[in-house]
Amino acid sequence: MDQAPEPMISDRVIINGVVKPMTLSAEGQLRWSDRSLDVEKEVLGFAVEGSKIKIRSVVETSAGFCCGDSRGSLTRKSFNFEPSSLDSLRVWCEKLQQYIDSLGRPKRLFVLVNPYGGKKFASKVFIDVVKPLMEDANIEITVQETKHQGHAKEVASTLELAKYDGIVCVSGDGILVEVVNGLLERSDWNNAIRMPIGLVPAGTGNGMAKSLLDSVGEPCAPANAVLAIIRGHKRSLDVATISQGHAKFFSVLMLAWGLVADIDIESEKYRWMGSARIDFYAIKRICSLRKYNGAIKFVPAPGYESYGEAVNDEVGVATSDSESVKAHGYGYQGPDLDIKNLSWRKISGPFVSIWLHNVPWGAEETMAAPDAKVVLSSFYD
Repeated sequence: MDQAPEPMISDRVIINGVVKPMTLSAEGQLRWSDRSLDVEKEVLGFAVEGSKIKIRSVVETSAGFCCGDSRGSLTRKSFNFEPSSLDSLRVWCEKLQQYIDSLGRPKRLFVLVNPYGGKKFASKVFIDVVKPLMEDANIEITVQETKHQGHAKEVASTLELAKYDGIVCVSGDGILVEVVNGLLERSDWNNAIRMPIGLVPAGTGNGMAKSLLDSVGEPCAPANAVLAIIRGHKRSLDVATISQGHAKFFSVLMLAWGLVADIDIESEKYRWMGSARIDFYAIKRICSLRKYNGAIKFVPAPGYESYGEAVNDEVGVATSDSESVKAHGYGYQGPDLDIKNLSWRKISGPFVSIWLHNVPWGAEETMAAPDAKVVLSSFYD
């Protein structure tokens, strides 16, 4: 029979005026007579209040401060206990902090809040959900509201990254894309792009947050996203390099041409409708479909070599005006590949829509690419 692991600390403490035994195990289980907490999954942090320790946790209940799904909602809950002496108080604090530190959680985060996205409730999400949870976790946050389109890109391109353990976007997908583009335009882009990026859904589509959370069976809700960030969970994501004339930009979610792009761009004049603008304009545009002439040239993945037709002519590769960029020696220049000599194939139009996806969900209600996989540096696991 396996022996039970030796506890990190075991003591008799006072809970609600009653002396009870309490143990913190080496596996991070905090137990007392009628309760137990998994420090990694349920404990956000703790605080000392006089001679007492307040454990700040989040638990799943039938009704809480944040909407979830049928599995219940998440609610913040505190548990107080009083160690037997000041020496015991010190040891408890040391052991609890030691275990929490071993989990690799972030301590300092830069938070971007987009007050204009979606239904314009990102500021409320930050105040009601993000800020209290991060305060419970003793995370130091620096907050910046975005002022205009492209502001997040400007911030990311100049941010002193060494001061933070990650960047958090309280927004839809647009601010995330701006941050990625800002990081890749830096002279230190190779290190900058390793900065973890967290995303709290508070926009119109929220396709990236939905894809990341859904991949681990979590609902696409702000509290669930914040908890993933607090726990320091991470996944790697591919970045696509897109060139159009002399312009170059980067994408982590999707690239659309035709119908979907029309809906996204042209519905901007109905932004006052919130996320309903997408559904409204989609119906309007579908009722009068446009077709686009063109051809898609691609290198097929293994197993898809029969799609399209072989390209016999030389493949033209769009290039940006990179001479001035290289002269200054900054920014990611794109993948170092012999693109022209790959096994290219072609599908010719006309097309109604082309939608290239990096992750399964284009929006919370739109699984456009169910076979796309979220690869095991945003904050999720």
